[in-house]
Amino acid sequence: MTATTDGSTGALPPRAASASETPLQTTPAAAGTVETGDAATRAMQRATDFLLSRQDAEGWWKGDLETNVTMDAEDLLLRQFLGIRDESTTRAAGLFIRGEQRDDGTWATFYGGPGELSTTIEAYVALRLAGDAPDEPHMAKASAWIRERGGIASARVFTRIWLALFGWWKWDDLPELPPELIYFPKWMPLNIYDFGCWARQTIVPLTIVSAKRPVRPAPFPLDELHTDAGNPNPVKPLAPVASWDGAFQRLDKALHQYRKVAPRRLRRAAMNSAARWIIERQENDGCWGGIQPPAVYSVIALHLLGYDLEHPVMREGLASLDRFAVWREDGARMIEACQSPVWDTCLATIALADAGVPADHPQLVKAADWMLGEEIVRPGDWSVKRPGLPPGGWAFEFHNDNYPDIDDTAEVVLALRRVRHHDPERIEKAIGRGVRWNLGMQSKNGAWGAFDVDNTSSFPNRLPFCDFGEVIDPPSADVTAHVVEMLAVEGLSHDPRTRRGIEWLLAEQESNGSWFGRWGVNYVYGTGSVVPALVAAGLPGSHPAIRRAVAWLEAVQNDDGGWGEDLRSYHKVAEWSGRGASTASQTGWALLALLAAGERDSKAVERGVEWLAETQLADGSWDEPYFTGTGFPWDFSINYHLYRQVFPLTALGRYVHGEPFAEVKGG
Repeated sequence: MTATTDGSTGALPPRAASASETPLQTTPAAAGTVETGDAATRAMQRATDFLLSRQDAEGWWKGDLETNVTMDAEDLLLRQFLGIRDESTTRAAGLFIRGEQRDDGTWATFYGGPGELSTTIEAYVALRLAGDAPDEPHMAKASAWIRERGGIASARVFTRIWLALFGWWKWDDLPELPPELIYFPKWMPLNIYDFGCWARQTIVPLTIVSAKRPVRPAPFPLDELHTDAGNPNPVKPLAPVASWDGAFQRLDKALHQYRKVAPRRLRRAAMNSAARWIIERQENDGCWGGIQPPAVYSVIALHLLGYDLEHPVMREGLASLDRFAVWREDGARMIEACQSPVWDTCLATIALADAGVPADHPQLVKAADWMLGEEIVRPGDWSVKRPGLPPGGWAFEFHNDNYPDIDDTAEVVLALRRVRHHDPERIEKAIGRGVRWNLGMQSKNGAWGAFDVDNTSSFPNRLPFCDFGEVIDPPSADVTAHVVEMLAVEGLSHDPRTRRGIEWLLAEQESNGSWFGRWGVNYVYGTGSVVPALVAAGLPGSHPAIRRAVAWLEAVQNDDGGWGEDLRSYHKVAEWSGRGASTASQTGWALLALLAAGERDSKAVERGVEWLAETQLADGSWDEPYFTGTGFPWDFSINYHLYRQVFPLTALGRYVHGEPFAEVKGG
């Protein structure tokens, strides 16, 4: 099964009833000017029609989730490793990867970003698999750039693992990852539950790969990617022994020595325990965690332990990977890192409701029915730290029962609360379970992470192995804000647990008035999440924290009236914080904060609304090539193709109709 795409918003289902066929509820609040108000209303209606027409017949929405070409390259490398690479898939993947190459011969991790070494190496190798010769101009340009930046020796560990699978890199020159890690008790540093769930699901299968050290025949040499083919991995000096880096480097050396003397029976038992852990977490659709990387490594690990490709676990796992493929009209094949139907559906429901679509509209009821069916009512990894907490959350993807997340759960509750359902008792019970679960997942500092409680150990990030991005899941301002907003709407603003979340958010405000965005880019996203939450919880627009946030948003507004922030704000804060080309999603976030703060009649809001109206396309959508979603800050970025629709529509709806749930705010 594969997805098709319209190039902007994902699969095109049969057309559903539009808002123009079901008149919107129109009770406009006072707007800045008549012209701006009229333009906002027209843009809102067009955007509503567009979004309604994109709903799947089952009730969900899902836009494409675009990341970078390492997904596509690693998919080809996996198929080569397993001996199942076919010409059609290779040709389509090559077409996509080739089309993403920059003029300087490199590949970036986000649109408009700089070339990135590991991404460029993986893309280059994938194109070699696709038949591109090293002396072709686009390949020669890429290999020259790679050599100038240190070659394969300077690539991240994950890239070198892929190369080691084919003998292009030595296993001895990689950090050791022993499978005995599976036996570490939960109180012990570096036990698997010290890692964020995405890293945990990746590391457990990689312990098997590290122990087995497989090497498949290389289909071609890669000498052109070394700075010195005779000495491809020059010895690097160790960091000082008194430093954390030095200590963990020496720990890795000790683990390499342990490998030579590890008891065979213990190692075999550890690998079997890791395999059981992996298989127990395979989802009903065959995937692991609803995300591509753990699925890829789990398939490799189990295959190394003797699982045949026709074994049900393997067959279903490989089939799940095919479902990450998006086939474009030009024949190119793009691999999604994961899929976001629950997230997209709750955000779309909120946007449509706030735009005036009646609460009992059939499409909103259908969306609510689908979300109700996606509730997770069994324990997952989260219950390791919360064993007595009853389940009741939602995940991000179609199938991810082991890993519901706090952010999705909060937003689903906010979405369900906006729908007038024919079975209100069912809605109330689901909301009650979601609220209870989110409250139970509060960390000890009063805030919320995404998947786990108190996942804050500093040790995992220090491992030489963990150079691929964020590997822990500490509380974040954006997730905490969404939970606080949800609790406020549920009448819990004065609950001590909500107040602790509010206090944490106020303490986390940056000196310039913004908030850091963990799961969206970046300070605009964080600020756009926190301000509406604080106001919903009862803080007045005159509160000093709110006024500082308003001043910051006004200061970083672009000359064209929109807002934008480049992903480089994660890397160079002073230079890029709140700065970048205007985008529809980020303009929506800024407007949501300003509107919540009582700035509806301000010039900044008027200009922002006008920018949205002027840049809207004829079909009611917006174009947005820029990546405004975050997987790992700076290291892994996302272009959610539905963000450009739902957040502008939510902002326009609140501009026209006023803030939702005004009667319960601060209650």
